Amino acid sequence: MTSDPAFRPATAVLLAAGLGTRMKSSRPKAVQHLAGGPMLVHLLRNAAEVFDRLVVVIGPDMAEVAEVAAPYPVVIQHERLGTAHAALQAADWFGEGDVAVLYADNPLISAQTLSALLDERRKPGVGLALLAMRPAAPARYGRVVTHAGNVERIVEWSDATPEERAIDLCNAGVLCADATDFRRWLEAVGNDNAKGEFYLTDVVDLAVAEHAQVRAVEAAEDELRGVNSRSELAQAEAALQKRLRQNAMDNGVTLVAPETVFLATDTQLAADVLVEPNVVFGPGVIVHEGAVIRAFSHLEGCEVHSGAIVGPYARLRSETTIGTNARVGNFVELKSAELGAGVKVNHLSYIGNAQVGAHSNIGAGTIVCNYDGVFKHTTSIGKNTFVGSNSVLVAPVEIGENALIAAGSTITNNVPSNALALGRARQTTKPERGKLFKDALKAKKENG
Repeated sequence: MTSDPAFRPATAVLLAAGLGTRMKSSRPKAVQHLAGGPMLVHLLRNAAEVFDRLVVVIGPDMAEVAEVAAPYPVVIQHERLGTAHAALQAADWFGEGDVAVLYADNPLISAQTLSALLDERRKPGVGLALLAMRPAAPARYGRVVTHAGNVERIVEWSDATPEERAIDLCNAGVLCADATDFRRWLEAVGNDNAKGEFYLTDVVDLAVAEHAQVRAVEAAEDELRGVNSRSELAQAEAALQKRLRQNAMDNGVTLVAPETVFLATDTQLAADVLVEPNVVFGPGVIVHEGAVIRAFSHLEGCEVHSGAIVGPYARLRSETTIGTNARVGNFVELKSAELGAGVKVNHLSYIGNAQVGAHSNIGAGTIVCNYDGVFKHTTSIGKNTFVGSNSVLVAPVEIGENALIAAGSTITNNVPSNALALGRARQTTKPERGKLFKDALKAKKENG
């Protein structure tokens, strides 16, 4: 916390008590996933860039939401009596300064928009600021009625006149005010309505009644869209992916077919990375400059260093590192694997819980058997080692530098550096027996 006497703290209250009823889900709305993570995480990340304190309001028996919210504090709304009632549960956390109330099911609000909201609230004379949008299809959104730049009221669609329904400025529900004012207004909100609930939007009427200046900050519909159903979740995913793809390309990444690439919000793609069509990035991926991710690959929890080529049809799982200029080819899966610089794993292989030294070559069809049904075991392969095609390495096993594993071998013991290891049965050839066998089968078939 700064010691600057002019410093004015700001608190964000995130309402996350909503159930997944319209999503037909047993899980709360706040933990439904967008771009590789729960909706609540997206909003927390952006709000943390703007606000000094965050507090999350959850419902009872929502341990999963509390876990996602950590390390931020949570308060429980034991009875779901409306949005104003939910916000009031966090009143003890308001402190001094400004308070904004956000919604976990509005997960796409950017840090820039939140900053604009706070800046508007802090302008001289402004008592309350709210977020508004002009959606392509205003439908049943509440309309924001303004005069001379100030908000006069918010009118719900069902109560609006034809002239008011023609207004295209719509309420997004997010409010920001001085902590003392906000607390007082929340306490004054009544529940004289059809549902008997305390609505946050009533704060606007209370502020106007006190002659407070109320201002609207406009943002794009894609930022302010609510997510209450599976269909809206898909629309939010599409909007977020469009934003993430554009950001990647703006930072020097080539997406050959942008609409087919799916990113997580924490995906880090450096300049001059090339991503071919139909690639999926799960959480925790870092790709360094000049790497190529070929079509139909899936990456999560991994790091790909400069100049490496991954795919097509490759899968990189968590705790995997691909070294500089390494090659991971088609239908290769890696898990908890570390490939050194220049390593080649080009075809049809599984490498798990393994370290592969620089410039080693893993032949087609190689399998590292890392799991005995109870424990995972490690395989270590030294530098400049060649593992022949269709080999099976049964962990735990160590293979030294410059070793050669003959194709088709099953390796169960350590192999020292510079050694040749053959772990296969001796071939036996029976002259003419193949023809005799086929002739016998043919005769049996002809005789029924």
